[in-house]
Amino acid sequence: MASTQASFHSNSLQETVRPLAAFPEDIWSDRIAPFTPDKEEHEMYEREIEMLKAEVNSMLLATGKTMMERFDFIDKIERLGISHHFDIEIENQLQEFFNVHTKFGEYSAYDLSSAALQFRLFRQHGFNISCGIFDQFIDAEGKFKESLCYDTRGLLSLYEASHVRTHGDEILEEALAFTSTHLTSGGPHLDSTLAKQVKYALELPLHKGIPRYEAWRYISIYEEDESHNKVLLRLAKLDYHLLQMSYKEDLCEITRWGKELESVSKFPYARSRFVECYFWAVGALYEPQYSLARMTFAKAGAVITMIDDIYDAYGTLDELQILTDSVER
Repeated sequence: MASTQASFHSNSLQETVRPLAAFPEDIWSDRIAPFTPDKEEHEMYEREIEMLKAEVNSMLLATGKTMMERFDFIDKIERLGISHHFDIEIENQLQEFFNVHTKFGEYSAYDLSSAALQFRLFRQHGFNISCGIFDQFIDAEGKFKESLCYDTRGLLSLYEASHVRTHGDEILEEALAFTSTHLTSGGPHLDSTLAKQVKYALELPLHKGIPRYEAWRYISIYEEDESHNKVLLRLAKLDYHLLQMSYKEDLCEITRWGKELESVSKFPYARSRFVECYFWAVGALYEPQYSLARMTFAKAGAVITMIDDIYDAYGTLDELQILTDSVER
């Protein structure tokens, strides 16, 4: 009897062993300063943006442009990160162009750069354009013509198009290998601006990039182009800055909410990742009208991260069974 009591007493003194993980500390908690936008500055930006939008809209809908000139203009609008102002106009134009192609199906008039750009834009907007647009660039052996290796802009355009391929697009599998090889070997011999584009594209294709980061990067590249459209560039810069102000407001709200939860003191074993989850939300929903969705997304992500750590880095099996049963009930 005495032996049993001693054993029970010994076990009761043992501390629960928890599989604590050595997570890196939150580096953002003291770096997010309170932010209140300057109302006058905000309104000034909005007024100028509205005027610039009207100008760009007129350019977008102007008659007298060839179809490829319109595609090029749409591509610049999207890569500069301002397409959210012209979603309806862009969709209507692409639908009109796609209807023309399904009727005529004639692609031989396009060079490689134009054909690839057209293909990529259609695919990105959900139009099921055929890979037949590239047949004219294939030799008798079913390979891309070697003469194309000297057309760097065309190769870059085809490389970006190859990343919107779907299952069964064998010609685009070949395009990816072909363009990657020639762009890698020819990159060091290009002019500085084109070389930057090629180097970055090989590291991260446009289709796999984060929209806001891609816009920031392209604004600097487009500005270096002597033929850039000043109205487009000005609108892109103002819009980017205005959205940044909106993100700062969102982020301040997210961090304030996180501090009110007292997550660091209540859950010291869990990761505090409110800022990272907000960055994730911006990657998915960058447009200005989705502020509430971004914050909801970020809050949910941060809470899910803490719950995940309760399971993976703190709770014992018995405790987690109780928690799981409670959640299921």
